[in-house]
Amino acid sequence: MSFVIPLLNDREPLSRQIYLGFRQAILRDELRGDERLPSTRELAEHLDVSRTVVVLAYEQLLAERFVHGRSGSGTYVTAGLASVRPNLRASRAKVRLSRFGRGVAEAARQIDIPAGRATSPRYDFAYGRSDIELFPFEAWRRLLLKHARKAPVRELDYAPAGGSEALREALAAHLRRSRAVLCDPSQVIVVSGSQQALDLIARVLVERGDRVAMENPCYQGAREVLRSIGARLLPVSVDTDGLNPASLPERARIAFVTPSHQFPTGAILPLARRLALLDWARRADALVVEDDYDGEFRYEEQPLQSLQGLDTDGRVIYIGTFSRTIFPALRIGYLIVPKSLTAVFTSAKWLCDRHTATLEQETLAEFISSGMYERHLRRVRRRNAARRKAMLEAIDRHLGNRVQVTGYGAGAHVVLWSDRRIAETAVLEAAASRGVGIYGISPYFLGKPSRSGFMLGYSRMKEADIREGIRRLRHVL
Repeated sequence: MSFVIPLLNDREPLSRQIYLGFRQAILRDELRGDERLPSTRELAEHLDVSRTVVVLAYEQLLAERFVHGRSGSGTYVTAGLASVRPNLRASRAKVRLSRFGRGVAEAARQIDIPAGRATSPRYDFAYGRSDIELFPFEAWRRLLLKHARKAPVRELDYAPAGGSEALREALAAHLRRSRAVLCDPSQVIVVSGSQQALDLIARVLVERGDRVAMENPCYQGAREVLRSIGARLLPVSVDTDGLNPASLPERARIAFVTPSHQFPTGAILPLARRLALLDWARRADALVVEDDYDGEFRYEEQPLQSLQGLDTDGRVIYIGTFSRTIFPALRIGYLIVPKSLTAVFTSAKWLCDRHTATLEQETLAEFISSGMYERHLRRVRRRNAARRKAMLEAIDRHLGNRVQVTGYGAGAHVVLWSDRRIAETAVLEAAASRGVGIYGISPYFLGKPSRSGFMLGYSRMKEADIREGIRRLRHVL
């Protein structure tokens, strides 16, 4: 056990300074009841003092019953002191937050974080999750161990801020094939998840007071990052085909969109609207941020070309993540930026956290380039397609025309829209009482919600559980 006791008071005996250090730690509950203290020899060596000095301090603690000795075992903090501890209130400085700090404090009250909830219900239609059970962890561990063993010492030093060269090359090749993204490896910036990508975009491109077009409803992570820096958010209506370009403001610095599976409604932006959005960006001299969080999952038709692949002016910044396709704890995402912005985004990444973890990047690069990633994606798509089919059949059977369903063409969640205004909280509570977890859509609106809806994810549920969960919802909706 290592215990820090600063011995800085030249006018106080060393033994008393040690005694007071332990006494304060015990009274502040930093040392708990029955916790063992270091031996007098260990502590004397650690503090570089005579053992006699430590013995004198321990004797005082023993005399005042702060500690007690156990024969042949050591010295322990006396249990049961919690009820007699004085109310030690350390003086708290009033810290003045920056504008950004105040914005972040406000964002913390707005963001709905599923991980902070109590235990999950029996039939939990949680959204935004990857199917961790399906991931080939054994193969991943072998690759990770291989790179850990073979990595030269020099590669364990600080790495390029923009990301591993091998990963950037693998990503550029994969995205050209799967998402029709047109880029070379120099345009790829590897980040610690898509949330860091959003943060970097806001810091680099948006000033306080800038007009920013946002889908309404929209992803909270993007909305609160922009709010925290003081951007002026302009809601743009979303219908069954996603963002409506006709509703875009005449002037805006940037537009944030999720065209492949609009979050949260699940709408897919058709080609005509994609082209109209890019035309608006040219006319407004604006940038477009394309968050392709669920772009790998499409079921009925061929996926549409990414906005980035349609862009001819260098106005689109593309965001991708592996949290949905591999596992969230990996914390690897990426930005595809126009060549004119690669230097500034690389510098911003360096200032933020130098670089993303190197061994994981090298492992992921081989996972992609070897074909293992695409094979894994095919398995996930097949599994998701079966669960989606079970979901839609159960909704049709048990809920019928009581709800409208959107978002089933892609991604891994659908939205149930009620045909009338209902109390969202009451529905969530009633569902929970039947062991069913569904998620309201109202927190994702800018301003007052225009409709009542509920998100139901299916990526981690068995088909039998999906059917039973929807059957139970029949009695709620």
